Amino acid sequence: MTLILTVLAVFIVLVVSEWLWRRRKLQSEFTRKFVHITVGSFVAFWPYFLSATDIKLLSLAFLAVAALSKYWHIFQAIHSVQRPTWGEFWFALVVGILAFDLGHPHIFTAALLEMSLADGLAAIIGTRYGNGQRYSVFGSPKSVIGTLTFFVVSCFILGGYYLATPGVVAPVLGVASISLVAALLENVAVRGFDNIAVPLFVAAALRFFS
Repeated sequence: MTLILTVLAVFIVLVVSEWLWRRRKLQSEFTRKFVHITVGSFVAFWPYFLSATDIKLLSLAFLAVAALSKYWHIFQAIHSVQRPTWGEFWFALVVGILAFDLGHPHIFTAALLEMSLADGLAAIIGTRYGNGQRYSVFGSPKSVIGTLTFFVVSCFILGGYYLATPGVVAPVLGVASISLVAALLENVAVRGFDNIAVPLFVAAALRFFS
């Protein structure tokens, strides 16, 4: 029953975002980030009510839905970005990969929040306020304020991880270092590859520091 409700929740978010996009209530990039933040943040907490097997199966289902959607143009809102990107496929894949190590569910949560919250808010704020400080990395548009937003949000996420993990003391330099490298990865991992590169790096770094 929990698995069915989880699938239904994700489906509702996709349908609502598609409706908003088709009604031109949201610009395509903001619609994509709405899905990115909402679904990604929801998925980040799956280990607390779903089994590792359930999460792996949902990861495979996400891959199938993303492929079918892209081929048949079902959920156009999440594919409407102008530049080539495979972010939705990398997202589905990294969820399954992280599910292989659910002995530390807080790491799963922190890693996916880096992808959903830090990356999503960086894109939204960068698009809205970053016109004067734009630069390009491998043809992908970036902004100084967007990168700074990623770094700050990342520090809060990692701080929350250490607060929620008993017996682990938060290394201030470690938090800053992980956030800095994650922000750099978000810059250079273009075409949606940051959706897998950032979570995997954060998960590995947290395992190392823990």
